[in-house]
Formats: sequence, structure tokens, C-alpha cells
Amino acid sequence: MAKAIPKKGSRGRISSRKSIRKIPKGVIHIQASFNNTIVIVTDVRGRVVSWSSAGTCGFQGTRRGTPFAAQTAAANAIRAVVDQGMQRAEVMIKGPGLGRDAALRAIRRSGILLTFVRDVTPMPHNGCRPPKKRRV
Repeated sequence: MAKAIPKKGSRGRISSRKSIRKIPKGVIHIQASFNNTIVIVTDVRGRVVSWSSAGTCGFQGTRRGTPFAAQTAAANAIRAVVDQGMQRAEVMIKGPGLGRDAALRAIRRSGILLTFVRDVTPMPHNGCRPPKKRRV
């Protein structure tokens, strides 16, 4: 096989890919389903700065839907953002899961000042027909 000819000026990356920028204000999105809780931290324009979920924190199976798993996921996502200088945040909570309150409690404990907390759970105005009821 022929060797690839390196392009001129491509001598590897000198600086790291993630540039550490100061983010004074951001938006924290919490998606709490019955099986998992995902916490995403973005800047005001919507670019993702940090994220974490109960699954990435090492919880497996039914333990991912617990409040403790949601609390751990929220703490992991926010730890990286506090180092970048975030002081204020808006919180958007979506979903019916058990981790809603626990994740919000973990955010409050982190020291970030919350400007508002909004529930953005999608509610149908009698849209699609729901699936038939389970028979157990």
C-alpha cells in the first residue's frame, strides 16, 4: 500500500480542541424520563457546554431512573461548568420522571444562581390516539 502524503502544515494539533471560554450565564436542560435522567448545560445561544446522564455516571438498569442517579448526573454536568465561570442559569425541566426534583436540588446546591425554572414538558391538546392499555 502506498503511504498517504501529508499535507503541508498538518503537523498535529498545537492547541486543544475544546477552548476554555468564560460562560457567565447559561441554560440547564433536564430531561427526566422513567428510565433515565439527562442533564445538558448550554450557553445562551444553545451550544452544548457540558452534559451528563445517569447512564454515563455508571448506573445500569432500573437504577438509572432513581432520584439519586439524577442527582449524581446533575452534579457531574455542573462541575465542569462551574470551573468555566458560570454564575447564573435558567433551568428547563422536561418529562415525568423521578429525577426532576433531585436534579434541581443538586443544581441549587452547586452554588449557581437560578434566574427561573420552567417546565417544558410537551402536553398534547388531544393529538394522537394513545396506545391501548396494558393488561397485566
